Amino acid sequence: MVRLIVLYSQPEDPAAFDAHYRDVHAPIVRRYPNLVSMRLTRADGVGGRPAAFYLMAEMSFVSRADLDEALASEPGRESGRDLRMFAQAGVTLFVADDEAATDA
Repeated sequence: MVRLIVLYSQPEDPAAFDAHYRDVHAPIVRRYPNLVSMRLTRADGVGGRPAAFYLMAEMSFVSRADLDEALASEPGRESGRDLRMFAQAGVTLFVADDEAATDA
């Protein structure tokens, strides 16, 4: 499996961010071809410190080729345009290749 992981910085207006993500952005992402699963995780700090990120979104695909196809698709391009519109606080994206992981 390969995951596209998106880390969203703390938005200025969390309620507006959440509403846009739920009502606009997530439905676009769910239209990605080859999408196996989508997971959202709320971040919480440790030891009384605030979390470095507000939200983590993980989109899973069987292969890097499937991920690349999804990002090149119309929903992929649309989600990129939308991301630039609502994630004004900042966003970090990276790809995690779960096949390279080993058991602990």
